[in-house]
Amino acid sequence: MKHFLRMAMCAVLLCALCVPASAAGYKAEYKLSVVPGATSGWGMSATYFADIVRQRTDNRVNIKVYHSSQLLAGKQTSEFMMLRNGAIDFALSSTINWSPQIKELNLPALPFLLASEPDRYKAMDAIEAGKSGQMMIAAIEKKGVKIIGWGENGYRELTTSKGPITRPEDMKGLKIRVVGSPIFIETFRELGANPVNMNWSEATTGFQQGLVDGQENPTNGIIIPVKIWNYHKFLTDWHYLIDPLLLGVNPKVWKGFSAEDQKILLDCAREAEAYGKALSRLGMDNGASLALLQKLNKVPAITDPYGCLEQNGMTVTKFTPEQVRLFFDATKAVRDKWIPQIGEELVKAAQADMAAAR
Repeated sequence: MKHFLRMAMCAVLLCALCVPASAAGYKAEYKLSVVPGATSGWGMSATYFADIVRQRTDNRVNIKVYHSSQLLAGKQTSEFMMLRNGAIDFALSSTINWSPQIKELNLPALPFLLASEPDRYKAMDAIEAGKSGQMMIAAIEKKGVKIIGWGENGYRELTTSKGPITRPEDMKGLKIRVVGSPIFIETFRELGANPVNMNWSEATTGFQQGLVDGQENPTNGIIIPVKIWNYHKFLTDWHYLIDPLLLGVNPKVWKGFSAEDQKILLDCAREAEAYGKALSRLGMDNGASLALLQKLNKVPAITDPYGCLEQNGMTVTKFTPEQVRLFFDATKAVRDKWIPQIGEELVKAAQADMAAAR
């Protein structure tokens, strides 16, 4: 019997020695929160990140993605506090959903600020890589969440049952479903529309009944997956603001990883960012997004978003720089009000970052 016990103890010790030292104390599962569903570009980016982390850490870091706000009890804006407090380990979140806690994150929502740049994608990349991006990250980390990467849901475009929309006057009186963020509501009011804040299930019912005339969302990330053509026949490609994503982690969780695994997580975050941006920009850039997705062998079924919308009976109106300027001028009062709240130094830094990238 004593011999058997000694053998059993040796076996336990041997198993313990076989576990990598870096995995000691790791959780069996780390929870990653995502607001939309798994088939959205946002959701796919999170899944991609979790998969490559698991693979490259040899299963030491097992991240499970919880899509469709499963961890948030229906309140998207609670995500930041839950992440900070440790109820969630990771989150791939929109700047919109964290902006109630961090005013600086309203920077990308300043209406038509980035749309006015010669290359709207280069402008956003310049912000993220520049001084202004670091200032935004510093503001988040000061409030208690570690940021390890960016992502992208895309520029938010307008779809309506009435149209086409070609000038600010065309917005007058339209009932538009918008995100509940104050800057969104004020932007549409300034354009003469009637913004309505409602959840998506209520919105689709409103579309069907003719109670709501339109909505705004990224084309590849949301508009095509939800088949918006079932409700609306007009898309206004105006790029009025962008929906960047932030990959955050609870600071205590981050400190619990070895230096080796922290580096792997950062590398995986950069790759997930590139993948997510490619999904967001596919068919809208110079072809770089398609080339990357081909290299990864992850090309989605739809590679021509505008063609897809038109084939499904939608009229696509792509704004010229002159049309963007009309809407930029029409929303000046919104920017004037929000820049002091966001921080004039931050906005100046963003303008300098964008100018350097032109």
